[in-house]
Amino acid sequence: MATRTEDNTIQRDGPMGDWGAFMHSELRVDRADLAGYIRQIEGARVLVAVAGAPGSGKSRLAREICEKLNAHTAACAAILPMDGFHRSNDWLDARGLRGRKGAPETFDTEGFAALLQQARTAGQALHVPTFDRDRDRVIPDGDEIEARTRFILVEGNYLLLTRAGWRNLFPLFDLTIRLHVPEDELRARLIRRWEKRGIDPAEITRRVEENDLPNGRLILTEGRAADLRVLDYS
Repeated sequence: MATRTEDNTIQRDGPMGDWGAFMHSELRVDRADLAGYIRQIEGARVLVAVAGAPGSGKSRLAREICEKLNAHTAACAAILPMDGFHRSNDWLDARGLRGRKGAPETFDTEGFAALLQQARTAGQALHVPTFDRDRDRVIPDGDEIEARTRFILVEGNYLLLTRAGWRNLFPLFDLTIRLHVPEDELRARLIRRWEKRGIDPAEITRRVEENDLPNGRLILTEGRAADLRVLDYS
């Protein structure tokens, strides 16, 4: 877990220059206890990373935590999704990356890091981009986080990734949570997700086996350990 210095920056210990490369063992916790952990963190504005593979249920977990925090103290928590920083399809097409949409290189990491840095300032409202899956496009200013919000749950796949650009996010979080789901369960969930959108079976197989699952493996091989780990087999 991070600690704050006197100038309100985040300090994590580690032997390398990229903000703490000690791979501490993740503390396994029940998802029902997460809101309680978060409420113990001091600070007027607290950023919590909720990370996991595609199909792991990050959005649902973030909503659960947000609802519990707000049930305890009204309007104290909000969600900031990484998906609002998908690159546009035109940008991807120009670089031959449309088929890899959702991979680390297809996100605007600089814009994401800038918004997270802005989010650290307490008492400031934020206009947040969101992603419309039905239209497959980002909605600029799709949501707003109120100035009075204390806890911001940042939800996304690559929040703990150590690649260039992504690793700059790590020092911005006060607490990190990783949702772990076995790959067979991820595969089943992802297939159901694409089937609901009417995708052709052959294209579903390509998306799941050549993009979604490899991205999930990347998180395990090139990601940091989180402070807390939640297991989800359902």
